[in-house]
Amino acid sequence: MFIIRWFLGRLILLLNFIFTPKKRKRPQGEQTTVDAATQYLALYQYKACPFCVKVRRSMRKQGLNIVLLDAKQAPHKDTLLDQGGYAKVPCLRIEENGDTRWMYESSDIIDYLDKRFA
Repeated sequence: MFIIRWFLGRLILLLNFIFTPKKRKRPQGEQTTVDAATQYLALYQYKACPFCVKVRRSMRKQGLNIVLLDAKQAPHKDTLLDQGGYAKVPCLRIEENGDTRWMYESSDIIDYLDKRFA
């Protein structure tokens, strides 16, 4: 099973590399405003997870610079589990008005990003 997962993960990464979507171009002032808004967001993800790839592709299409954190690494995994409640990816950490929300479903994350930054 490990070999199958490893192979499929590499295949997903290869296809993502080959068919990378174009990054959205914004005027510099607008991009600066978007970058300021995204500094309070972080995506906990695994590199070869197909749902994480789906979210990263959407982020790229929109030209969003959101911090990517590897949920397999100890400090990020612990934070995700302790503060978010689940060791599940993809997970978007949203900090707004001193409040932190954790969003776990890839479709929900993409909808949130589309509504906020479209």
